[in-house]
Amino acid sequence: MRVVGLVLVVLGALALGYQGFTYVTREKVVDAGPIQVSADREKTVWIPPVIGGVAVVAGLVLLASGKRGAVTA
Repeated sequence: MRVVGLVLVVLGALALGYQGFTYVTREKVVDAGPIQVSADREKTVWIPPVIGGVAVVAGLVLLASGKRGAVTA
């Protein structure tokens, strides 16, 4: 549980910091016999800040509950 909590905190912090990522796809523009023309298109995926905040809070809850379980065991 502690590892999952730590991963959620890190990913949530990254989501809050970057708020999205961009990737490139290659698309065929013209395909006429021996002539082929392709273009690189940038696409952006936006991550709402609420999702990053929820991930951080959930990770902190998992870290806190993992510490409580370890102390009583």
